[in-house]
Amino acid sequence: MTVSERIGSIRPDPKDPAPLRIDEALVRRMLVAFVREESAKSGHKRVVLGLSGGIDSAAVAALAAEAMGPKNVTALFMPYRSSSRESAEHARLVAKTFGLALEEIDITPQVDAYFARAGDIDRVRRGNKMARERKSIEYDRSWPDGLVLGTSNKTELLLGYGTRYGDMACDLNPVGDLYKSQLRELAVLVGVPDVVIRKPPTADLWVGQTDESELGFTYADADLILYHLVDRRLRPETLVAAGFDAKLVHGLRERMRKSHYKRVMPLIAKVSLRTIGHDFLYPRDWEAD
Repeated sequence: MTVSERIGSIRPDPKDPAPLRIDEALVRRMLVAFVREESAKSGHKRVVLGLSGGIDSAAVAALAAEAMGPKNVTALFMPYRSSSRESAEHARLVAKTFGLALEEIDITPQVDAYFARAGDIDRVRRGNKMARERKSIEYDRSWPDGLVLGTSNKTELLLGYGTRYGDMACDLNPVGDLYKSQLRELAVLVGVPDVVIRKPPTADLWVGQTDESELGFTYADADLILYHLVDRRLRPETLVAAGFDAKLVHGLRERMRKSHYKRVMPLIAKVSLRTIGHDFLYPRDWEAD
């Protein structure tokens, strides 16, 4: 395909969601089966997830309840002192909607104790600590027979918009191959409450924080560009020639490049014949002897 043909085959309006449309019912069946089957492969009987009150964790909660049964889903709401009342209300609403028993654990004491002698703390640094504290609790509550479910969507993972060993950490991630726009479609189908779907996405790391204001662009604008860059493997110059904003296209690509380390195992220096992550790459479902 020539460059001109490739340009003609994409839509120049970055807000047109048509190329991102999915078969929500099919995706739902695939992801429910994924959670159920992958848990069974490793002999785990339940799953654990953090409910933030946002759309991503709500969609994962719905999938988990359908796959494992509500009694086999451990749902945790872990607020910090600056967390909004709305987050708590929405987390409880989601748990009620899908029949989950919600456990609430305040992480303020341990986070504040850690920073007690540190003086003024950058809010991003504090947010990273909060994310890792929450994930530590999820893994603790997964013992001895549970797996931790991830809630990071494809947009966040590609942009590195998350905390390593915090919200990005998990054993299984059923929604990591869905862009934010696609996940919203799925959320409607699985019955996530409308008030959760409609509210601005936020990690609730500080008062008034929203994802899009922090990123500097909307998910709708980013998703279509990422789709063309990643799924269709088009070059940035092709997208710019088709009418996409050059600064945003190159900015998104640069964010992907710089955050690649977040999407892979820690790089191991190769000194032997078979090295984990290099040439020791047995599949997850290999047969036991």
